[in-house]
Amino acid sequence: MNNKHLWPELNFSDLQETLETLHHWIQIVGKVRLRTMPWQNHSWHVPLYVSTKGLTTNPIPYDGRIFQIDFDFKRHKLLVECSISGIAEMDLYPRTVADFYQELFEKLNSLDINVKIHSSPNEMDPAIPFAKNTTNKSYDKEVVHSIWTALLRVNEVFSQFRSDFIGKASPVHLFWGAFDLAVTRFSGNEAPLHSGGIPNMPLNVMQEAYSKEVSSAGFWLGSKSFPFPAFYAYAYPSPADFGKQHVQPKQAFWSDEMGEFFLKYEDVQKSSYPDKVLMTFLQTTYEAAVNTAQWDRATLERK
Repeated sequence: MNNKHLWPELNFSDLQETLETLHHWIQIVGKVRLRTMPWQNHSWHVPLYVSTKGLTTNPIPYDGRIFQIDFDFKRHKLLVECSISGIAEMDLYPRTVADFYQELFEKLNSLDINVKIHSSPNEMDPAIPFAKNTTNKSYDKEVVHSIWTALLRVNEVFSQFRSDFIGKASPVHLFWGAFDLAVTRFSGNEAPLHSGGIPNMPLNVMQEAYSKEVSSAGFWLGSKSFPFPAFYAYAYPSPADFGKQHVQPKQAFWSDEMGEFFLKYEDVQKSSYPDKVLMTFLQTTYEAAVNTAQWDRATLERK
């Protein structure tokens, strides 16, 4: 089946202002999850997940209760639901990060959910404190819906890709630090200590996240310095010949600066069979990583 019509166009110039605002909003919600969830290895207690309405924290245990926060990109609402206290909601519209931050914590407090978060963003530079950020205030409903629709399609392909690996693998999850949907496979081997280097990211967090050898892939919506949505694939540690391997499709390319393979979202979206093209990129970049790193594939892959 040709699924081309289900993959929306994403032009970074059209996305940028809304994306920058939404990125701050999801960081605020993600930090609530970070502070209230029990710790999990590789920071798997931190991400959000693609849902039937938008993005979700999934259920969070809290003080004998469960609560959940959902971005509803159909009705453009933020929902906070608690197993005991009920439901609170707030509208999503062009509003400052500071305004969003203030109302969210008012809603949480109304449900007797008392959480304090680190109140500045991570992996951003400059990192304007949320309560003082009156710069980012864009929210285009059509742009947000297109972003969510793309995430739905990518989530489906990533989930299928994950199913072929029987070794340790992460969920398909959205890390709010860089706003990327990712899935990671592990060889089971120890990795060298990571040197860090990501803006406003604690070194010990990076070192624990990359404490094991990985092959990882993801979908990123872009930035001012990288102005197009793209898929990426990398290995840690990166084998010497990793970037020299032949990968598919032909539009995929290696970046010496980033140390990763990339495939522009546009090249997937405009193809006749986007799902197959993306799966080819995921599989061939994975093989490039594990063959050069000499993983024990026989014990890690479904026969």
